[in-house]
Amino acid sequence: MTGLAGQPSPADVPTAETITVTATRIEQPISTLSNSVSLVSEQDIQQVSAVHASEILNRVPGVWITRGNGQEHLTAIRSPVLTGAGSCGAFYIAEEGVPVRPTGFCNVNELFDLNTEQAQRIEVLRGPGTALHSSDALHGVINVISQESSLEGEGLVAVEAGPNDYARVKASTSDSQGQWGYRVNVNGASDGGYQDDSGFDQQKLTARLDYLGDEWSSFSLFSASNLNQETAGYVVGTDAYKDDDLRRENPNPEAYRDSQSERWQTHFERALANDSVLIITPYARYSEMEFLMHYLPGEPVEENGQTSAGIQTTYRTPVGARLILTQGVDAEITDAYLKQTQAEAFSWSIPAGKQYDYAVAARLLAAFMTAEQQLTDRVRVSLGGRYETLEYDYDNRMISGNTDGNGNPCVNTATGATGCRYTRPEDRTDDFENLSVNAGIVYHLSDAFIPSARLSHGFRAPQATELYRLQAGQLISNLDSEELNSAELAFKGAMGAVSYDLASFYMKKNNVIFQSSDRQNLDNGQTRHYGLEYQLLWQMAEQWDIAAGGTFARHQYSEDVTEPGSSTLLHTDGNDIVSAPHRMSSVQLGWQPVAATRLEMEWVSMGEYYTDLANLHSYEGHDLLHLRLRQQVSDAINVGLRITNLTNKDYAERADYNSIAGDRYFVGQPRSVFGDVQFRF
Repeated sequence: MTGLAGQPSPADVPTAETITVTATRIEQPISTLSNSVSLVSEQDIQQVSAVHASEILNRVPGVWITRGNGQEHLTAIRSPVLTGAGSCGAFYIAEEGVPVRPTGFCNVNELFDLNTEQAQRIEVLRGPGTALHSSDALHGVINVISQESSLEGEGLVAVEAGPNDYARVKASTSDSQGQWGYRVNVNGASDGGYQDDSGFDQQKLTARLDYLGDEWSSFSLFSASNLNQETAGYVVGTDAYKDDDLRRENPNPEAYRDSQSERWQTHFERALANDSVLIITPYARYSEMEFLMHYLPGEPVEENGQTSAGIQTTYRTPVGARLILTQGVDAEITDAYLKQTQAEAFSWSIPAGKQYDYAVAARLLAAFMTAEQQLTDRVRVSLGGRYETLEYDYDNRMISGNTDGNGNPCVNTATGATGCRYTRPEDRTDDFENLSVNAGIVYHLSDAFIPSARLSHGFRAPQATELYRLQAGQLISNLDSEELNSAELAFKGAMGAVSYDLASFYMKKNNVIFQSSDRQNLDNGQTRHYGLEYQLLWQMAEQWDIAAGGTFARHQYSEDVTEPGSSTLLHTDGNDIVSAPHRMSSVQLGWQPVAATRLEMEWVSMGEYYTDLANLHSYEGHDLLHLRLRQQVSDAINVGLRITNLTNKDYAERADYNSIAGDRYFVGQPRSVFGDVQFRF
């Protein structure tokens, strides 16, 4: 059966035979991999027509992209929702395999840089990355694959409208002539915001040039994004998200975020003798951001930016009939800066003025090798290793030490206490060397039953902000890289109209970087993570299909910890980590009575989770229903209608507990109706 616009319906392609590039940089069927990889198809992207990336990525088992306000978000992949300066360093967010931000300079919101709205597909690798992934692929990888050039000329314009003055326009044009082809995708969205004094304007561009030669093939990709957002903060108070008045409030009407990014890469590929393949991918990136840190006392303004360039190389060659070796070298250089300034004094320890102003030059160099051995016709094993070195050269551009921006000490005139909240280290250089290995085995017993096992080790070097954005008199942050050891056992296969993927995992994370009770950045934390993930596709009848995915997991502290700002040691060993639901799931029921019509009902279920370290406060979870209809009116016109939160459920996108403010929530939006019209020419 063929779906709309020539895209396959969910059950057309068995999961085990789906092609992925994220694990190896080379196209391979999922059935040959011991990694847990999920794909979001182009049809799903079109059907969901997501306003926020969370709407499409939360279909993937083990993944929870929590929406903040506007286009902000936090990420979880086989993990709790991680927060703090280095939280984004646990996830490798990439476009065509190239990380969106340079190593050591991630941003928790960097998914909004990517044109997921017009992607060909999105690939998610759950668990530590492979030997081909650099630092930051600790818990998982999200890789956005761009649309290729069309063989014949085509164009598309789509207009969309929704509540709160939401509007979006998408446009695409593509063609090929001889060995060359191109595609340009662009979209722009404007949202008036559900809460008071909120909303955003966002524009994205991806331009791709394809070349197919006799010896070399290539594609060049240029991407750009711009975001101007008026940000709404948490609503505060127990169950505030259920109060019709409170849920509309914006406690931080002054908050904003402006972000711009540009990226280029060219992927050169050449087929050599004996089925060898050489891939060379140079790339360059630029980004800058300014935002009000409304969640900090005094509400300082942060300005940051990065300029970086690098190269990825891959050489894959058979050695004999059953052994394939893949090896390569990756290199990257980065120049980055960060400034933090506060307009007015908040307290004696947080005076007005400049708080940070520093630059960091970084250099990354890595070498990797993997071996894939077909032991028998049914058994395939793999072994890989990566050595990586990362160097930071930190330059403090203002007065060093625990003073205000003018070099004056912070003194409480009433008590005589001294010490500013923010501390600036002296100029320094830091080096991090990491070695990771992984091994896997796949037993292709039959197409219906393919068991696999994998042992892997992931790491992430400390982010620059964890090393140099210090507090409370800490002048040196001696941190080691976080490390994660993982074991997983999986079963996948296809039986007639049913395909499935089951994966169980156990992970232990060491050297976890955290902020102690006296706001010192330390690295001796420990956590453990284990669970079961499932994914099912079933073509129940010619017109009906169902897809289901979810996870049952526990993410726990392995020691007793304290909260920043409190000296009380909490008995957290064995407790659930904050924002770590035991259960997440989604089910999509599709009805396609004719080729031109598709109706989908989606159920999204979020289990209960704790919102504080002591596990004394929690969010009850929620269940949401979404309805989506897409109709091909003619060869040129396609219309869509979707209703999110069909039952008008009061819910929170994410709940949190603060010892001062109490329960806090990012509010989920009520029932919303969106409509769009697409014109092809």
